[in-house]
This record gives sequence, C-alpha cells and structure tokens, in this order.
Amino acid sequence: MARNTKGRLGKDLEPSTPSTPDSVAALTEGGLNFATPTDFVELPSQGRFYPPDHPLSGEETIEIKYMTAKEEDILSSKTLIKQGVALERLLKSIIIDKRIRPSEMLTGDRNAILIASRITGYGPEYNTKISCPSCMQTGDYEYDLSEVVAEPIQDDEEVTWTEENTMLINLPLTKIEVEVKLLTGKEEMHLARLQQSKQKKKLLETILTDTLKTIIVSINKDSSKSILDEFIGGVPAKDLHYLRAVYARNTPNIDMSHDFECDNCNYRTVLEVPFTTDFFWPK
Repeated sequence: MARNTKGRLGKDLEPSTPSTPDSVAALTEGGLNFATPTDFVELPSQGRFYPPDHPLSGEETIEIKYMTAKEEDILSSKTLIKQGVALERLLKSIIIDKRIRPSEMLTGDRNAILIASRITGYGPEYNTKISCPSCMQTGDYEYDLSEVVAEPIQDDEEVTWTEENTMLINLPLTKIEVEVKLLTGKEEMHLARLQQSKQKKKLLETILTDTLKTIIVSINKDSSKSILDEFIGGVPAKDLHYLRAVYARNTPNIDMSHDFECDNCNYRTVLEVPFTTDFFWPK
C-alpha cells in the first residue's frame, strides 16, 4: 500500500492503479503483468493560483507513481545532473497526468511532490550532514520527512490578490505598492543556474536581488525595468524585510522547518531541512 503522509503531502486516500500506459509495467512474454502503485499528493496551492485553463486549476491533489528503475536512472545520470535538469525529468516521469508540465508548476507544489516521492521511494528517514550556524561544527542529523506539513493558505489582510494571481503589497515605510508573483519551476531553475554561473565566474552572488527581479511584476503599477532597478537599489531595508516576510507568508509551500540542537556547543535554533545529494540517494 502507498504510504500517505498524514495531513501533509496527501489526503488519506488509497493508492490507485490507473490504466494509463505510463503507470502500467508489464512483461507479457514472462507472464508478469502488474500496475505500478500510485499515490495522491496534497498540493500546498490547492489549485488556487493557476490559470483557469491549467490542468491543476482547482485541483487539491495530484497523482504520482512510485519511483522505479527508470526514475533511478534519471537521478543517477551524470549528464542530467550536470545540466541541472535531473529533478525536472523526475517530476515529468512520475506525474500521471501528462498534460502537466513541471516547469509551469508552482515551487511549493513541486516541493510537495519531491518529498512524497522520496518517502515512497526510500522511506521517511533522511540522514545528512548539518553545519552548526554558531560553531560551524558539522555533524550527522536524521530527519523524519513524514513530519513535513503543507502550510495552510490563510487570508492575509496585508495582501490583495489580483485576477492574475499576483499579490499587491503596500510597504509600511515608503507606502509603495509592490506587485509580486509566485515562482514557477522554470523561474526557480533560472535562478539556480544564474547563481551557479556567478560562482563559476567568481562573481558576487546576488540571490536576493535576482529573486526580487524575478518575482516583482510592477512598482506602483509601473512595470518598466528602470523603475524596478531604482526600487531594488534604493528601497529601505525595513520595507524590504516586510516585503519578503509577507511574500513568504502568503506563498503556498511546505513547512520544512526542524528543531536543531548542536551536539558540540548546544546551540538551538530552527533550520530548514536541507536538500543535499543524500536526499534521493540515502546511504
């Protein structure tokens, strides 16, 4: 039976055996004919932030199949890893509805699928190394991925949603109205490649600036590049902190926070569960 993660990545649904060709594994000559099990994953977005013609519009769950040797080949492909598209190919392979393009999915929904796929493929135990933010001592830590929960969508008085599924946020200090959009997989990959390129060229990493340039649609209803650059270069830190906090609070995603205590210096804090090379290849 499929392992459904209570209250986080899927509803308490029984695994299905869909009849679509992509979800059926059969070796007719050997007499083996069986359906690869599937699972339903709860979408953090609940299908609320997709265009009306999108396959996920209004859908609260998505059906995915269990990983097989095909998906493990994808994850171990040095070519795909080098190109930065291994996870993209994995998502495309395990999503049952082939009308859905992973690159057009919201980041939070993609994360939910990756977590669910990791659990059904290798179990909820995730062991990796973490560096303490205080003493920088590196140690081994174990996470229980079944504790990862989908963050509920709440009505926020500090945000006005437009018909285009963008947020309007009024900054408290400058009184500027900023329109921002939710990140998709395509934009997330663009940001990752941009940072990798800067690292290789030994350039200053500007992840915050690059992210702002990607998510901001308009400033006081002006979408020109010059206004955007002027805003990013001059907005007070207080307003910037407020913008980031409100945006994060209203972005549908999964809660990856985890209590951390350093065995060396006893420092305690809350950290995000990291996505490392151990995530899909547990030792």
